[in-house]
Amino acid sequence: GAVMRICREAAWEVDAALRPEGKAGSLVRTTAGLALAVAEQPADATPCRLAVIALGKTGGRELNYVSDVDVVFVAEPLNPGEDDAAALASATRVAGALMRICGQAAWEVDAALRPEGRAGVLVRSLAGHRAYYEQWASTWEFQALLKMRPVAGDPSLGREYVDALWPLVWKAGDRTGFVAEIQAMRRRVEQNIPAGQADRELKLGRGGLRDVEFSVQLLQLVHGRADVSLRVGGTIPALTVLGAGGYISRDDAATLVASYRFLRTVEHRLQLLRLRRTHLLPVAGDQLRWLARSLGYKPDSRGDSVDVLRAELALHTRVVRRLHEKLFYRPLLSSVARVPGEQLALGSKAAGAWLRALGFADPDGALRHLTALTGGLSRSASMQRYLLPVLLQSFASCADPDAGLLAYRRVSEALGNDQWFLRLLRDEGQAAERLAVLLGSSQYVAGLLTRTPEAMRILADDAQLEPRSAEALTSAWRQAVARAGDASAGVQVLRSLRRQELLRIACADLLGRLDVLRVGQALHDVAVATLRAGLDAAVRSWAADVGMAVEDVPVDIAVIGMGRLGGAEMGYGSDADVLFVHRVRSVGDGGSGGDAADESRAAHAANAVAHALRRLLGEPAPDPAFEVDANLRPEGRQGALSRSLSAFAEYYQRWVSTWEVQALLRAEPVAGDEQLGREFIALIDPLRYPGAGLSADQIAEIRRIKARVDSERLPRGADPATHTKLGRGGLADVEWTVQLLQLEHAAAHPELRVTSTITALGALGNVGLLDAEQVNALQSAWELASRARNAVFLVRGRPGDQLPRQGLELNGVARACGYGADIDAGEFLDDYRRITRRARSVVEQVFYGRSEEA
Repeated sequence: GAVMRICREAAWEVDAALRPEGKAGSLVRTTAGLALAVAEQPADATPCRLAVIALGKTGGRELNYVSDVDVVFVAEPLNPGEDDAAALASATRVAGALMRICGQAAWEVDAALRPEGRAGVLVRSLAGHRAYYEQWASTWEFQALLKMRPVAGDPSLGREYVDALWPLVWKAGDRTGFVAEIQAMRRRVEQNIPAGQADRELKLGRGGLRDVEFSVQLLQLVHGRADVSLRVGGTIPALTVLGAGGYISRDDAATLVASYRFLRTVEHRLQLLRLRRTHLLPVAGDQLRWLARSLGYKPDSRGDSVDVLRAELALHTRVVRRLHEKLFYRPLLSSVARVPGEQLALGSKAAGAWLRALGFADPDGALRHLTALTGGLSRSASMQRYLLPVLLQSFASCADPDAGLLAYRRVSEALGNDQWFLRLLRDEGQAAERLAVLLGSSQYVAGLLTRTPEAMRILADDAQLEPRSAEALTSAWRQAVARAGDASAGVQVLRSLRRQELLRIACADLLGRLDVLRVGQALHDVAVATLRAGLDAAVRSWAADVGMAVEDVPVDIAVIGMGRLGGAEMGYGSDADVLFVHRVRSVGDGGSGGDAADESRAAHAANAVAHALRRLLGEPAPDPAFEVDANLRPEGRQGALSRSLSAFAEYYQRWVSTWEVQALLRAEPVAGDEQLGREFIALIDPLRYPGAGLSADQIAEIRRIKARVDSERLPRGADPATHTKLGRGGLADVEWTVQLLQLEHAAAHPELRVTSTITALGALGNVGLLDAEQVNALQSAWELASRARNAVFLVRGRPGDQLPRQGLELNGVARACGYGADIDAGEFLDDYRRITRRARSVVEQVFYGRSEEA
């Protein structure tokens, strides 16, 4: 009451009617320092309204025993229309007096966080503050405003100040480079710590209080744009709501709260030691002992009380630093910051328009998916509301955003209430963006992920996207199949393992981590490992059917890869072309020295095992099909599935056709008995690399067969300019050309004795059978056609050789081939036609022997 009387007599009336409980409430909440400052003003001072806004620890209610009190001052004339300049001058005198009085009586009042810092005016009007923060304020100044609250003076003006600037704080996160700027600021703070003090700095050092505060404030500024529950001032309250909202894990939130409390307690005791503002741990032993004992530490297995203190400090700072780096440098933060703040609230009326602008063809359907994912009060729904705006932005960069969102919903529903994958996407921004790109690009990947959602972990680790070798896969898969109860169960395990590996390859492919040659090699390795483990299961299955131990099976079998399997150039839709060759197994110690099994019994066993292998691996299932195709065997479908080595030798000597010899160019052992496989290769080498090359009749026959394939096998309605396999300059053109040259010249040039088309092309250039321009033309066409064929499969989820003519599928194929969102899909088609035309020109010259003039 005296304060009000003094102020009224000295300058202006102090009205406390807006205090808590109004005129019926207590008056003693008025700040004493301000009252004294007002009381000492001259009687002719211009009346004004002045509010003191606390920032920093004062604003957050986190003061130490010896702290600066960070404030800013805002003033307005007592009555609208009165002299602003005079009112501000009067308010400036009061503010200065307030700072002086508080500094003399208790603590220093610091106004250095005001607009323009110490160079700026001490007091500004509300409009002046608003104009500064709208036009000139730096990012760190909005960070400082997070803890603002009125603490003294005119409460109405204080609330007006907060109401005016509060929305600007939550728009700061929309600034370009906002996240990187705050991260850089924290790094500068660390770099400015003197080297000798770094290990003693409790506040600014690594794992110190600033690490907690910067992490919390960055998360608040990014996510608080949409979630008003995060708009709190104190560090511990903010950590609590961040954990409750799923922005950080509850365990991480609890750990940070505990460490923050510990560090603040140490800071309080440290300042009590000499009542000095300090954040440096003492060096002197007696001071350290006092500090340790004041915290209640006693000697234990870690040493004396000082050792215990040091151990506890090391533990907490290590934990804080680990979590700071996990949260503060989380990649997803930058992604979230790129989403406009108003779009983070998915339930807004503008959401439909935003979805349409992002490229969703069916925004109403997209909103239904979003509602299903984010509906309710569960933690999963909360985390989905946090993740989806970022995912939507990533879906927008894909050819089919609607399909991507639908696939994401299916994957989410497949995982049910299991939140590990949401935590993965939250904590690993790279994983979230990668998942969106994959689901929006490929029905094949979407299907694999729906059936194997736990495999999503590979997206968070680059090393997990590296394909495994055939040897590594074979070892692991054989052991897994052997552990299964029976052959059928073993193959089910094998299917699951194969599915995960195909997912790894497809993800790495679509994310641009594998070129087409590495994709072909990786798919070959998966097929080889599948055949090896599958052959084990097939032998077990047959042996169980006939009541025989596996070691007593009377036959050795080798699986010979043909076609793209033999050439290690498989695509996602490729069958496994094979030949089966067998021989009688010698029975006895070490597999030799016993009586030979009957040849017919061995043939029966080999054919039964081969049939079992095809059946087990080819049974209908949701998993990607694995067809074991043996149609390239002698006599085709009419011939025995497996033949002995001697039977192969007889057939090749008496009845082999030119096209069969050509097919043998890609023969390579892939599974089964290795020695038998090598003997088969030794048998066919003289056939596929004939010493005399090809006769004119044989060359003419190959050309005739190729012409018939071109005319008869191209599907009705297919465009020969864009059919990747049989079209002009496509895969068949390049491969037949290379194989013709191999048949003619491999005997004289051992470098040509390879099964890979691209390796053979390089060798043809090296020995001078093709010039560099021809090699480049054929290789470019083969690689682009292979990549496009793979892309068609990835986009559609099923095999296809014809490029789409237009629409979403063409856009998806172009993107999967490496063409960016800013490149028109028509440009991809133009490139394809141009590159394959060049290759066709070389085919005409080399394969058909036609001159360019002709």
